[in-house]
Amino acid sequence: MSDTTGSETSDALLGPADIRELAAVLGVRPTKQKGQNFVIDANTVRRIVRTAGVRPDDVVVEVGPGLGSLTLALLEAADRVTAVEIDDVLAAALPATIGARMPARADRFALVHSDAMLVEELPGPAPTALVANLPYNVAVPVLLHMLERFPSIERTLVMVQAEVADRLAARPGNKVYGVPSVKANWYAEVKRAGAIGRNVFWPAPNVDSGLVSLVRRAEPLATTATRREVFAVVDAAFAQRRKTLRAALATWAGSPAAAEEALVKAGISPQARGEALTVEEFARIAEAKA
Repeated sequence: MSDTTGSETSDALLGPADIRELAAVLGVRPTKQKGQNFVIDANTVRRIVRTAGVRPDDVVVEVGPGLGSLTLALLEAADRVTAVEIDDVLAAALPATIGARMPARADRFALVHSDAMLVEELPGPAPTALVANLPYNVAVPVLLHMLERFPSIERTLVMVQAEVADRLAARPGNKVYGVPSVKANWYAEVKRAGAIGRNVFWPAPNVDSGLVSLVRRAEPLATTATRREVFAVVDAAFAQRRKTLRAALATWAGSPAAAEEALVKAGISPQARGEALTVEEFARIAEAKA
């Protein structure tokens, strides 16, 4: 990390006036369609970086940097930052913003102009952390794609809609426990890491936001089933979540009887429902059919 001083970077972060001015110059109007809500509070982005536990040797990937609020705060703390931005105008403007506001760190920044769901590789060293304010409409698929594609990501902190945060961090038996909860848990230990108020965004969203921390499992889940096989069971179980697993997994297994056989072999009651099972138990069911 460079010896950039706090005094040099303290004025580098974007405030409300900076965000609006940048947006006006670029002709950017945040749209609900793209899920754009720009963070306009420097204290909030610093809190996100702090909560993420970003270290001086971290290589951070950020998805959806927007105008660069969080990007600048990440550059203060990390060794390098790679931002993935789909929007043409925002992607074109971001390097100039970094160069103007944090010139001493500009060589530590890289931009990938792409849809995050299509990103298969990133420039430079492998990322060690993912920190992002994810667009609410694509938060879960983007998160799961990045965790699957980049196993070097050890720590993740994402800001998402509070409802999505609750789902991701839910435990078995919780009424919002479902597909996102199980699939995120395949990769990591997941927990809620705080709440974010509406007034730190422009425009202010009509929903609350939450932070979710994901720390990758030190060892992959111990199972002979593949990720695809386990996820197929998860998808089937929650597609008809009110049904017993014997009924919900009938199509997946080939018949209700075959589903029951796999469940019994896995040591799980055929009368149980998907919302009661851990990711380890879903893996056992996948193994039992294999």
